[in-house]
Amino acid sequence: MNELAQETSPYLLQHADNPVNWKAWNTNSLSEAKEKNQLIIISIGYSACHWCHVMEHESFEDDLVAKTMNAHFINIKVDREEHQNVDAVYMKAVQIMTGHGGWPLNIIALPDGRPVYGGTYFRKEEWINVLEQLQELYKTNPEKMIEYAEKLHKGIEAISIIKKPTTNTILAQNVIVPLVEKWKKSFDLEFGGMARAPKFMMPNNYNFLLRYGFQTNDTELLDFVNLTLTKMAYGGLFDTIDGGFSRYSVDMKWHVPHFEKMLYDNGQLVSLYSNGYKLTKNPLFKEVVEKTLQFISRELTNKEGGFYCALDADSLNEKQHLEEGAFYVWQKVTLQELLKEDFELFSEVFNINDFGFWEHENYVLIQNKSLEEIAAIHQIKESELASKKKSWETILFLEREKRSKPRLDDKCLTSWNGIMLKGFVDAFKAFKDENNLTTALNNANFIIKNLWSSDGNLFHNYKNGISTINGYLEDYCFVIDAFIGLYEVTFDEKWLRHSKQLTDYCLEHFFDENSGFFTFSSNLDEALIAKHYETEDNVIPASNSVMANNLLYLSIYFHNAYYEKIARLMLQNSIANIDYPSAYSNWLLTFLNFGEQNKELAICGQDALKYNSILNEMYLPNIILAGSETESNLPFLKDRFKKDETLFYVCQNKTCIVPKNNFEEVSKELKFNN
Repeated sequence: MNELAQETSPYLLQHADNPVNWKAWNTNSLSEAKEKNQLIIISIGYSACHWCHVMEHESFEDDLVAKTMNAHFINIKVDREEHQNVDAVYMKAVQIMTGHGGWPLNIIALPDGRPVYGGTYFRKEEWINVLEQLQELYKTNPEKMIEYAEKLHKGIEAISIIKKPTTNTILAQNVIVPLVEKWKKSFDLEFGGMARAPKFMMPNNYNFLLRYGFQTNDTELLDFVNLTLTKMAYGGLFDTIDGGFSRYSVDMKWHVPHFEKMLYDNGQLVSLYSNGYKLTKNPLFKEVVEKTLQFISRELTNKEGGFYCALDADSLNEKQHLEEGAFYVWQKVTLQELLKEDFELFSEVFNINDFGFWEHENYVLIQNKSLEEIAAIHQIKESELASKKKSWETILFLEREKRSKPRLDDKCLTSWNGIMLKGFVDAFKAFKDENNLTTALNNANFIIKNLWSSDGNLFHNYKNGISTINGYLEDYCFVIDAFIGLYEVTFDEKWLRHSKQLTDYCLEHFFDENSGFFTFSSNLDEALIAKHYETEDNVIPASNSVMANNLLYLSIYFHNAYYEKIARLMLQNSIANIDYPSAYSNWLLTFLNFGEQNKELAICGQDALKYNSILNEMYLPNIILAGSETESNLPFLKDRFKKDETLFYVCQNKTCIVPKNNFEEVSKELKFNN
């Protein structure tokens, strides 16, 4: 029978009525396969995955397919967002077998879990044919399958091995120069981003390029990042009506998105646009942040302060059929009826023309000119046009609310909550909206209350008061990073103590002395067919690169040489192996924190928070901040407080200059001398 009705994952629950006898990924399911000596089907996807839904409808809802699957296989359905470790290992297998990967991810494995066949989306007839052939082969010649599984398993293990560095040579910062020059050749100088489609936003890429361009006075880089952020905000990728970004664009101009909205994208993009605003003061960037945070608060926040995962790409159309993008697209006649005499001007702003046309008489709103340009053409004030644009968006928002909304994935993942928490913190730094700090603190307390056990471990998931999965490295690294961010804006040292406690837990249960890196899964979890080390930065930065940066920060705050040593060795091994820099952008950001331009600033005295607020509004990515309004025992601040005086300690390479009490002089010390 189908057992998924017992689960909390929205993705698994979507399959609870399938005629397939699905089981969840757990010890009992895997043991049953061994006991019955049956092949395993491991089908991996996530709730916002369009092609996962297509394969479900075509195959997993079909009685003939279910009959084939149920007769000979143990069928396990996996939510990749809940079990990234399982997904990562079997994704490596499929990439070895086929040269590519994606979702849905479908694996056929031996009863012990070692894969023998795999792929992504299968059509119904193809899927039945594959299963029948594999079952017949396992029945008549199992030795051949076992031999292949052994070879494939060795291949998976080989690409999972990380060798510990054999030298302690410290890399010079100038190794970044040729990497960035190589990277520039991939830039799309018309629409921003990389010159290819589909286009993923890769926020960490642009956080690095923004900082590196700033620190090196590279105006070409700064202009490119500004272009990219502008064009992404103009594109259909950004929901100008309700806020929030879709996952990626299928075209070169950021126009037509794959319409699902993911929490992890929006959390990182809020941080990126907040940083961009601090440097440029571009009001468009502020608008993007404000709209996105309003969207998160309205659509992806629960009553306890936790953040939900995603909104699906598909929603019900007028015929009550699920259709990708149905909630978001517009037809010309509808817009004419809603906007009346303003339609022509609206059409020029949002390109209800060939540039903005998608398919099937549908338009996806996209800008390609600034309001300033359009206002000049029509000889009206820019402020008047901005007011009209806001009014149009309100009209469309109210109309769109009448439609069936995309399906909500209402589970909470600890890692993604940490990312979004950091987004609210970074927005507070840039814009000083107290609501953002309140939301961040509420979410931090939600994590502590519901996702941090009395045994010291984090859980990975939460829904309906239940957490079932032990935390992964990414849960720890992003929560630690977010808590450090909370300390930077509040100077409340409990956030650093929490960060240190979680870091020490990681060193005990995730750190692998042989490789010098952290494994993705805890040593308390049941081992998979191969260890997984997450070392390449993707749309979400690698958990190891985030941990390296956390260790550096905490080594400064707590004067912990061991933390710094581990971070340096991790960084050294990663930087030395960079081939394409876009896959190591967070490592490169961490590398900059070890650079000569990086400084630490301690503010001690009754006005510490006042000056901290001023500094956080500035774009100073090379400054690590600490401070206290009272006497502190934090090692970095110890014995630096003097009553009735606010002192500034500027430090670099473990050396601090004489403390100053003049903020203007200190500001000069923090500037670059380029």
